[in-house]
Amino acid sequence: MNRFNRRRFERFSVLPMYTRISVCAGGREYSGHVYDVSEGGVRFELDEPVAPGTPVSLEIGLPGSGGAIRARGNVVWASVDPDEPGPTRMAAAFTAFEQAADRESLLRHLSSGRLARAA
Repeated sequence: MNRFNRRRFERFSVLPMYTRISVCAGGREYSGHVYDVSEGGVRFELDEPVAPGTPVSLEIGLPGSGGAIRARGNVVWASVDPDEPGPTRMAAAFTAFEQAADRESLLRHLSSGRLARAA
């Protein structure tokens, strides 16, 4: 791993408009779309930004499976540009899965060959 790429896990792209995410932060619930996911975290968009460092609960739909996984994590970055209207892109690193089965389901989905590797 070089100093410019700190990722520990390979990321996989999903169809953003078709892969839903629900995010609970600070007693509020947000709905949005996923861009890519890995064993270690997820990149997504919401209509409102959630500040980096905020603990979140996540429910992520697994494309093509009809199922979802649940995890907890922390927002690690948010792209907030006041000149850029529309949804805010952000990422969260997973800190725990609700159940071991959630992690296993995600790993099965990532290794299924149905998702393209993200750049």
